[in-house]
Amino acid sequence: MAYSGGVDSALLAFLAHQELGEKAVAVIADTPSLPRRELTEARSLAENFGFQLREIRTAEFENDEYLSNPVNRCYFCKHELFSDLKEIAEEEGFGVIAYGENATDVGDYRPGAQAAAKFEVRAPLKEAGLSKDEIRFISRELGLPTAEKAEMPCLSSRIPYGQSVSEDKLRMIEEAEWVLRDRGFKTVRVRHHEGEAGAMARIELPPEDIEKVDRVTIFAAIREIGYAEVAMDLQGYRRGSLNEGVVTKG
Repeated sequence: MAYSGGVDSALLAFLAHQELGEKAVAVIADTPSLPRRELTEARSLAENFGFQLREIRTAEFENDEYLSNPVNRCYFCKHELFSDLKEIAEEEGFGVIAYGENATDVGDYRPGAQAAAKFEVRAPLKEAGLSKDEIRFISRELGLPTAEKAEMPCLSSRIPYGQSVSEDKLRMIEEAEWVLRDRGFKTVRVRHHEGEAGAMARIELPPEDIEKVDRVTIFAAIREIGYAEVAMDLQGYRRGSLNEGVVTKG
């Protein structure tokens, strides 16, 4: 199973271990697009619940098609991941590769699902018709600490399509988001924009949290990371905002 330690993949890994024991293995990709604290939490979760965890290094940051950040960037990331998982499966005799896509994901623009189809990767949560809310409910009933975990898509998703992805940008994004998370904000996105004056951080928070922000202190802390400008998105956080305006056919 592709595993990140998030709500979906944690439930998938837990249930696979419960049903299959040592015949199931969770694989996490240690990549610059995965926040360091998320990697630590994913390791701890696997250790606490006893499922097998293997770490691999994927090579999407050596792929110019990924780094150029086209609208289907996620395809190249997932293609790299599933290529590695297929190799592990073939070498060690695993019959199925799975990942944590769920029924709620179906309506969004998800080029990673195209890579999954190419490698015949299964999505058991989606196949069972489980929505994100239902996955959280089941996780809560099973005592998984991820039940209330905020969604954490990869850091590269904070960079607008067409603006290049780099490890330096991802480091800045990660540090900026933790400025807010360490002050108690749970759902946070810092969008990284490049302009003539330098990098701008655009903060997305749920509408009810916007007025709680001490803008003087927080904006100053984010500027210290290297941002020339900091702005608050007054529309607030909305799921899939990166894909606003993306038109797909077929």
